[in-house]
Formats: sequence, C-alpha cells, structure tokens
Amino acid sequence: MELIRTEELEKIYHDNGVPVHALYGVSITIRKGEFTVIAGPSGSGKTTLLNLIGALDAPSAGSVMFEGENVASKSKTELASLRLHRMGFIFQAYNLIPVLTARENIEFTMMLLQISERERRRRTLALMEELGIAELADKRPNEMSGGQQQRVAVARAIVTNPSLVLADEPTANLDSTTGGALLDLMERLNREKDITFVFSSHDQQVIQRGRRLILLRDGRVERDSHVAG
Repeated sequence: MELIRTEELEKIYHDNGVPVHALYGVSITIRKGEFTVIAGPSGSGKTTLLNLIGALDAPSAGSVMFEGENVASKSKTELASLRLHRMGFIFQAYNLIPVLTARENIEFTMMLLQISERERRRRTLALMEELGIAELADKRPNEMSGGQQQRVAVARAIVTNPSLVLADEPTANLDSTTGGALLDLMERLNREKDITFVFSSHDQQVIQRGRRLILLRDGRVERDSHVAG
C-alpha cells in the first residue's frame, strides 16, 4: 500500500535574498511497512526532504501525497492534526520536555489527543514495559543517558500508533553500541507492529540497516535501491 508519494519536489530557501536550492525535482514513493534511509553528505537535502514528508515545511514546487491526500491542500490546523494523529517524530536532540518525567513525556501527545488519563497511563506503562524502559518512568531527562532519552523519544513517537515515524539523525548523539541497540528496537517495531520508518542519516550503521536506501547529492536523488532480504 502506498503511504507517501512525492512528485517533482523542490525546495528553495533564501539566504540574504539569494535563492538556495535545497531539493531539485525529487520524486519518490514509500510503501507501508518500509524501513527506509535517506542518506547523503551534509547539505545534500536529506533533512529538508524529511521535513517536507512530515509536513513540517512546505515545498516551493511539486507535491507531497500522504495516504492519498495532497498535503498542500490542508490548512495549518489540518496539518497539525495530521502530524498529531498519523505521524511520529524522533529527533537527533531527543526533544524531551525537561520538567516532565519519562512517563509524562510519552503521555504528552495522548494528552493533546484528549485521551483519558487512565488510558494514557495504561498505554504508556505497557509500552515502557515492552521497550524495556519501565524503570525510567519517574526519571526526568537530566537523570537519563542519551540512549535512554532516545528510547523514551521512540516510545513517545509510537504510543499513538502512527502510520509513519520520521527519524532525523536519531543515532547522531549516541555511541555505536547504544545506537545499534536503538536500531534493533526500531527494526523490531517495524517488523512486529508494521510501523513505517523513514530515517535521514549519514551514520553508516543506520545506512547498513535500511532495507531501502535513497541517496541524495546536491538536492537530487542519485540512487534509490532496495536491499534484498
């Protein structure tokens, strides 16, 4: 089933009035259940592409279709609802709320969705147990390691059962062992829960795990390949 389709996607930024092309005519299709890595050197456009897919930014030209709907046709309110209900996000800097505990951080999105406190608590504690982070429930971000914070961020991203999780350089601040354990976790979630993951990364460990690699260079797709098995 087709989840995302971009057609002739372009993005132009302006630096002191000078146009800077971040993406040129990017057309890709991502199907449900894929484990895809968007890779490329710094400045290749990978984070820009991820942000356009996630409706965090608007294209200068071209279109993004998500579950058959044109993202550009939606209002700001509709886009916020789309991100809240159907997408999960994992960032390089974890983006946990410092004053909240791990449990409260995971519950936060469900609170925005007006899910009852009892159901929020039930889902969160069950997921933390499943992901092996139950002992972190009452810890705040400054009491956790980077790997623990990123596992909490993964839990927050998937607790609402999104169609898609977008992960921007999720292992960048982690050592290779911790990063590998995080990727093990996300591969398991992809396999067992059929969650679609799309990464942007230049980390070789992430690239080697991808079952599909989209390689960008200077804002264009240089290679798009699937890995057998």
